[in-house]
Amino acid sequence: MTEPKLEVPAELRELAERTIDQAEKAFGMFFDAAGKSMTSMPGAGTEISRQALSFTEQNMKAAFEHARKLVHATDLQEAMRIQSEFLRSQFTNAGEHMRQITGGVISAAKDSTKGKL
Repeated sequence: MTEPKLEVPAELRELAERTIDQAEKAFGMFFDAAGKSMTSMPGAGTEISRQALSFTEQNMKAAFEHARKLVHATDLQEAMRIQSEFLRSQFTNAGEHMRQITGGVISAAKDSTKGKL
């Protein structure tokens, strides 16, 4: 039995792509502003915050790319494959991001206690 094709009009796919592009541009502006505001307010947690913002930006870029791939899926099986790949990569990335943030927190804690013992 073959999977039914997803009959999505080209105009709807184009509209979805434009919407994704507009949302990505808006998020880009947000991340630029957030990054600039962090550099103007240095503090103990600035590096960890900058790292967390970077990870969030990477995740958003991956989500926009994922949405673009889904817009072009031609059948349910392809859509499920795209979704599965995305989730797998996001779980992998989340684990790596948590390891890096945890390492940064531990390092910052060690630095803050130097000379106090």
